Amino acid sequence: MANASIQLLGLTLAFMGFIGSIASTVMVEWKASSYAGDNIITAQAMYEGLWKSCVSQSTGQVQCKVYDSLLQLPGIVTGTRGLMLVSIMLSVIAMLVCMVGMRCTTCMAEQPEQKDKVALAGGIVFIIAGLLALVGTSWYGHRIAKDFYDPFTPTNSRYEFGSALYVGWGGACLIIIGGAFLCCNCSSKDSGKGPRYPASRSASQPGRDYV
Repeated sequence: MANASIQLLGLTLAFMGFIGSIASTVMVEWKASSYAGDNIITAQAMYEGLWKSCVSQSTGQVQCKVYDSLLQLPGIVTGTRGLMLVSIMLSVIAMLVCMVGMRCTTCMAEQPEQKDKVALAGGIVFIIAGLLALVGTSWYGHRIAKDFYDPFTPTNSRYEFGSALYVGWGGACLIIIGGAFLCCNCSSKDSGKGPRYPASRSASQPGRDYV
């Protein structure tokens, strides 16, 4: 039962991270305009995401524009898009695999060792998905920091980390932690002991009759 609880906890954490990765990918606040230094333009705030850019006025009006051409996008945006989408797809596959291999489900109940291996495979896929999301968000964040500290970047064109990056980092960490919990499986030793003990008892019973 303890092992099943760990598996359920791991799947819950990984699912929460999966939702966080989707939210981060959809959000537009991957980078937000900075007001550090001599930048005194506070009448509007600019945000850029993976799919569109938005301008928020001080009056509360928000105007967004979807990126028109895929070929004109910077490589950092295209690469981060791919990493986040692959991470989400792998998370979906990992959830389906884990549902089959978890002890609280009835699938493959007659084959406990194979069932544990399926759960282990799902945990590994979760860890890979989390690493991809972590690489994507960290790569994008590194580019923001690099441009911010670049002396040739105009003050009005500097950006800081947006809320989507923090959501992405948190989601990636939850996916990795959940996958690690799913990989924690020590039931194979216990399952191997079960059939041996009845066999040894039955074998010792005829010896007592002869005595």
